[in-house]
Amino acid sequence: MSSAPPAAFEAELRPWWDRGQAGDEAAYRHALSLIARRLRAYIRRRMPEQPDEVEDMVQEVLLSVHLHRGSYDGSVPVSAWVLAVARHRLIDEWRRRGRQPQTLELDDNGDVGEALADDGGQAAHEARRDLQQLLQTLPEAQRRAIELTQLAGLSGAEAATNTGASESAIKVQVHRGLKRLAAQVRGKA
Repeated sequence: MSSAPPAAFEAELRPWWDRGQAGDEAAYRHALSLIARRLRAYIRRRMPEQPDEVEDMVQEVLLSVHLHRGSYDGSVPVSAWVLAVARHRLIDEWRRRGRQPQTLELDDNGDVGEALADDGGQAAHEARRDLQQLLQTLPEAQRRAIELTQLAGLSGAEAATNTGASESAIKVQVHRGLKRLAAQVRGKA
């Protein structure tokens, strides 16, 4: 996920992440900014044919990280957990586009297995609640575009047909909405 050795990145990230998990909002924002920097390069390498969509995917992964932060298992390296979240989001995106996922190589962290713990559905319930609260802060067009494309899995064309907006308007609304959500998650809204 980074150009620096994974151990060095983990050593830098882990203290910020732990403080953020303990409630320090500034530390959490800093951890997310460190993660975002690394994600851009990681995703750019995996989406070379879609360079304009790299930032959208980065924001989607950050949102997933934020929504599932309660399920993070402290015994797993943060970078490995984030990498697993990013891989799942990329696979979801490839499937949505009808593309077969590429073979995902392991990095120096090795096979991270199932990094998101099964907690009987409590984390999923909390994540859905958090997501709904975040989505309600968006303008209607942005919220609807995100719900249709990112949550319901519709293509841009299908969402455009559903809403009566153009496909390019849907893409713009999704991009702006994800950007606004990411800013809220980082505490900059």
